[in-house]
Amino acid sequence: MEAEPVTRTNDPRATEPRGYRPGYEVVAEQIVRLIAELEMSPGDRMPTEKDLAARLGASRTMVREAIKILSATGRVSAQKGRGLYVADGEGVLGATQFGGFFMPTNLDHIFMLFEFRRVQEIAASRLAAAQASPAELRVIEAAVQTCRHGYQAGNLAEFEAGDDAFHLGVAAASHNFFLVAAVREARRLQRQASVIGIRGVGGHAAEAVEEHDAIYRAIRDGQPDAAADATVVHLDNTLKDYRQEIQRRLFGAALGE
Repeated sequence: MEAEPVTRTNDPRATEPRGYRPGYEVVAEQIVRLIAELEMSPGDRMPTEKDLAARLGASRTMVREAIKILSATGRVSAQKGRGLYVADGEGVLGATQFGGFFMPTNLDHIFMLFEFRRVQEIAASRLAAAQASPAELRVIEAAVQTCRHGYQAGNLAEFEAGDDAFHLGVAAASHNFFLVAAVREARRLQRQASVIGIRGVGGHAAEAVEEHDAIYRAIRDGQPDAAADATVVHLDNTLKDYRQEIQRRLFGAALGE
């Protein structure tokens, strides 16, 4: 597999060796940069896989794998019999016209996304603890129970539906529609990792259920500081799961597993 060495980050949170990146991830980022350099817009037809491989100095196989990632993350639309087209990114944070991109296999991008989620969701939980209505509390409590039942039944789809409803319910209870939009968008980006098989709640699913419950109880009891603290614990533990899963995949690929 083709790969590219990566400069180590100085981020104190990233303690694992990180000298390897899959070739498809490198090529995917090169394709995103190429789209920006060519000033292409959503709907524009892109070069063929063959042309991209020649332009980027990569194999057709590597380009094909990169296109799969970009298709899953809403950057490229691969239309059978017609070719490749620039997609709209399905949201402001992922839109290529802003010159930014999110790669769900890039550990630095996952870190940055969770930093962003921390800012949003700490603020949302604090505000929710101060002003959630009885109806909004019922929505959040129901989401906690959905997650719990999904975990106990081994139903991943139910668990994830409850997880979405919980975080969006807390955001809605903040009574700030900007926070609601930001939380929804950040979760959309996070789900892109799930599309390619990387899931954030793995080994700590049981704990995640209790973490949701702790956030809910702090909001219900009108305790902004406790709600914020519980939110930090939950997001940090979820990030830990993402980091372990990505590292497992990267090291596995490096060893040829």
